Amino acid sequence: MLGSTLAILAVLLLLFAAVAAKDLLVAKKKKTHYNRKTCFVAYGMILPAVVLAFIFVLLPIIYSLGYAFTDFYLLKPDDIRFDKDFSNFTEIIKSIRDKGELYHAIRNTSIFVVGVVPLQIGMALGLALFVNRTKKGVGVFKVCYFAPVVVSLTITSYLWLQILSPSEVGLLNSILKLFGQEPKDFLRDKDGAMIWIIVMSAWQGCGYQMLIFLSGLTNVRKELYEAAALDGATAWDQFLHVTCPGLRSTFLYILITVFVGACRVMIQPMLMTGYQSHTLTLSYYMYQQGYTYRWVGQSSAVALLMTIVIGSITLLQRRLLREKD
Repeated sequence: MLGSTLAILAVLLLLFAAVAAKDLLVAKKKKTHYNRKTCFVAYGMILPAVVLAFIFVLLPIIYSLGYAFTDFYLLKPDDIRFDKDFSNFTEIIKSIRDKGELYHAIRNTSIFVVGVVPLQIGMALGLALFVNRTKKGVGVFKVCYFAPVVVSLTITSYLWLQILSPSEVGLLNSILKLFGQEPKDFLRDKDGAMIWIIVMSAWQGCGYQMLIFLSGLTNVRKELYEAAALDGATAWDQFLHVTCPGLRSTFLYILITVFVGACRVMIQPMLMTGYQSHTLTLSYYMYQQGYTYRWVGQSSAVALLMTIVIGSITLLQRRLLREKD
């Protein structure tokens, strides 16, 4: 493993040196005033960041792609063989066909994505429109809405565990008790547990997208609203025909980032319900296969397929929602 890592690093450094050399040659050919010393200093300052990105981002991706086609077992790192029969992928197909753990992981992840993406974006846009005013005290609401974002997702999950506690002292059950209802175990409910995780996740993350929408709203010219008002447009018409077109690029960025983040959900079900079939997600399944059961090859195969699917859907989103010339 060390030898292959050093070989990949050497190739990367050669490519980096080739890019720097090409930069110098192009500048010389175009007779551009180019200080060679400045070039070396600039690329020298970039080099540490490139090496760190290689070690902690690019290298794990390369190894994961390779492990997907092997029978790599974590406790036997020196006994890795190429899987000629592609058994990792056949096991994936079999688990989905037989409605095993992977089937439930895909189903629950899909439910989470379909639920949390529109809910979180809708909440973020609503909050952004609410605080996008010059009235006194609006800044306090901005801080309050953004506060859950800066709190660790682990702490937030434990906080909601107390809210959804099945005992009578749980916050939600205490409220239900006032209306004569019996205590309920919300997170053990196979039909409702994922809904609560969706609500918690949207509440925790919408403050960040609210700030992005706010920055987009500042780029929408006020003259457009004034002109629309003079033409008799209602507030809803102004939102549809002025605000929405002005937020098109912002909305696309938020949609992609929220979608990708939703596909990687793991911490919430891990801490709130544990390894249960009704809340198992793809990232949680990969973690379990790779670090609990030690089957890195199987986990990497799932990660490869998941990356392909997420990348394809993301590209489709960009193509459908891109701005026309």
